[in-house]
Amino acid sequence: MDRQTAETRHLSRTDPVMKRLIRDIGPYRLRPRARRSPFESLVRAIAYQQLHEKAAESILRRFVALCPARRFPQPDDVLAMDEQAIRAVGFSQAKVKALRDLAAKTLDGTVPAGAIIRTLDDEAIIERLIAVRGIGRWTVEMLLIFQLGRPDVLPVDDFGVRNGFRMAYGRRSIPMPKDVRRYGERWRPYRTAAAWYLWRTADRSKKP
Repeated sequence: MDRQTAETRHLSRTDPVMKRLIRDIGPYRLRPRARRSPFESLVRAIAYQQLHEKAAESILRRFVALCPARRFPQPDDVLAMDEQAIRAVGFSQAKVKALRDLAAKTLDGTVPAGAIIRTLDDEAIIERLIAVRGIGRWTVEMLLIFQLGRPDVLPVDDFGVRNGFRMAYGRRSIPMPKDVRRYGERWRPYRTAAAWYLWRTADRSKKP
């Protein structure tokens, strides 16, 4: 039984609404970006905070251009950069401080390297990474899902997940995170796939 079949089969068996979403939306197609380091993934997450995708990508392109080799900056590169130069590419002062703290905590091992982070369980990763300035639980959950491909992550604070839940389950208002968490217990151990289907549900509502 392959991984996708196991996920969709379990969700269909335990939840008739998920069964309908899977039928309507189609196969589960999450593809983690496993080649990125935790440091790079978190830099990108900081860039995206409170910004539109195009604006964040433009900032990241200018940020990469600060390195002579035009490669993605490494922790020691960030610490060596002039703070005003980082500000000039579009990062706010708060984000500059977050980037420098992320770089320092990567070098001291608080933020694990890729080979190490894959040996840790989800909560251990969350506990370590939220020690970084500007990194909260939601940001780490995105890393768990989209970089590490962890199968049982339910980001209940995510608006898209909660809005998709509202639509799929016919709720009149956006549910509280605790309500989504409680209902989502039936989706274990494949809550990531459930979140993916809720995101797709919310996305479909945006299309004309």
